[in-house]
Amino acid sequence: MPLLDHFHPPLSSERHWEAFHGRWAAAITDVLNDKLLPPDYFAEMQVHVGSRVEVDVGSFHEDVRAAVRRLPLADEGGVATIEAPAWAPPAPAMQMPAIFPDNVEVLVYGTEAGATLVAAVELVSPGNKDRADARRAFAAKCSTYLQQGVGLMIVDVVTNRQANLHNELVELLAVGEQYAIAPDALYSTAYRPVRRPNDDKIDVWTAPLEIGRRLPLLPLALDKGICLPLDLEPPYVEACARSKLPI
Repeated sequence: MPLLDHFHPPLSSERHWEAFHGRWAAAITDVLNDKLLPPDYFAEMQVHVGSRVEVDVGSFHEDVRAAVRRLPLADEGGVATIEAPAWAPPAPAMQMPAIFPDNVEVLVYGTEAGATLVAAVELVSPGNKDRADARRAFAAKCSTYLQQGVGLMIVDVVTNRQANLHNELVELLAVGEQYAIAPDALYSTAYRPVRRPNDDKIDVWTAPLEIGRRLPLLPLALDKGICLPLDLEPPYVEACARSKLPI
């Protein structure tokens, strides 16, 4: 099935890209869990676009206090409890501006030593490409993954913003312009951090994307040197079918 333009009419006026990206991330998660991941690994979908909803700290503490009050006492056959007073920090010395990037991603965990993040698939959103600070925030998140040895894949099918986030990552890592790709192209990139004594490297695979063309297969790197052949086309087709796209 050819790649569609989800960000311009007629499709953008018929379906919300956020809903489609969420369904695509879910389809990728299903492919990984059902067909590709070894037994000691699992994948989860994470989607959060736009402003975060902050936790109401006061309500949280009240919920905890209520839960403590409901615990049985020792003379009721339970264990006596002492309610710890809630603590609030002093007013901060300053507040710095911040950008928290949109997350439309599939996270892969290994379970050998507890759930440990080993790989991430990032589906780029328009908000990731919108402003310079948003692009830097996305690149910083990806850089953190790589510096922690987490395998990474970036998939950019956003046609209504022209920034290139792979190039933002290259600039942030300060590795040289020779690692940049065509700045205005759609693309998918895969990264494998390789740690060796005195010789750390990041293997990179790049694949151009084009509206009307099939999506590629790229390696998704896990820990222990494992690479999975993640074909982006089947989960994309699945997401299109389940979204009942008017095509």
